[in-house]
Amino acid sequence: MTRIQANLFLLFSGAIWGAGFVAQSTAMDAIGPLWFIGLRFAIATLVALPLALLEKKQAATPLPRNAMRNFVFVGLALFGGAVTQQYGLLTTTVTNSGFLTGLYVVFVPVLTVVFLRRRPHWVIWPAALLAAFGIFLLSGGALSALTGGDMLTIVCALFWAVQLMLVGLFAPATGRPMLLSMTQFAVCAVAGCVLAGLFEPLSLDAINGALPQILYAGIFSSGIAFICQVVGQRYTTAPQAAIFLSSEALFAALFGVLLLGETITPVGYVGCAVIFLAMLAVELVPELTKKRREAAQAAV
Repeated sequence: MTRIQANLFLLFSGAIWGAGFVAQSTAMDAIGPLWFIGLRFAIATLVALPLALLEKKQAATPLPRNAMRNFVFVGLALFGGAVTQQYGLLTTTVTNSGFLTGLYVVFVPVLTVVFLRRRPHWVIWPAALLAAFGIFLLSGGALSALTGGDMLTIVCALFWAVQLMLVGLFAPATGRPMLLSMTQFAVCAVAGCVLAGLFEPLSLDAINGALPQILYAGIFSSGIAFICQVVGQRYTTAPQAAIFLSSEALFAALFGVLLLGETITPVGYVGCAVIFLAMLAVELVPELTKKRREAAQAAV
């Protein structure tokens, strides 16, 4: 897979997550946050299971040592992000949640430098700031006073950044993206259902009331989108992946207009343009600088 194809996979993930934001925000009218997380990831595990089994049959090399342990760490990071985001939505606005969740775009390159000692392409820094600024404009260009839900959503952005960084480490090293996907889903499903059984009531009426949202989130937002993320990140860097995945804010606004009758302000359209500018910069600038270096080396 080329880097362009990988980034298109990540863009597709962002589109699915954007539509899933509608389901995620309405599901809690009928069901608790932990049960929603546990059930959606249980479905996602079933989606990934046959792909993981097929991948095992076709694998040319055995699974590296400690791979499953590393996959569990990815799942714990994913679960942390899912829980803090879901609970944050109970006490914050959709506008604030969309912007604050998008802060992972900035956190990923920072964590990459701090913990991995890897120096990303220089364009990542202005592109990350552009993407965060675009999300801010898309949210209306203003934030109300921070609430407990806002603080949880900031923590969520940190968890997403850690998950992206870990996927970037472990997906290329193992060559088992489907097994990684299934494992992280299973970790979230088990942790969500166990905690939900301890702290939240459940009834068939609640499940039926949220069933369309659970199925969409489980099959598409959790299953297909995260699988696309893991596959795409095998062929691109975590900071670049964060930029493309940040398009979920753009798609969330689009589906909010189409499905919920929401409106995008003029400053929101500017935010859309800024996000696409950041994505194009990440895609085009490295290629242009690479070609210039190659041309200079050929001339010498």
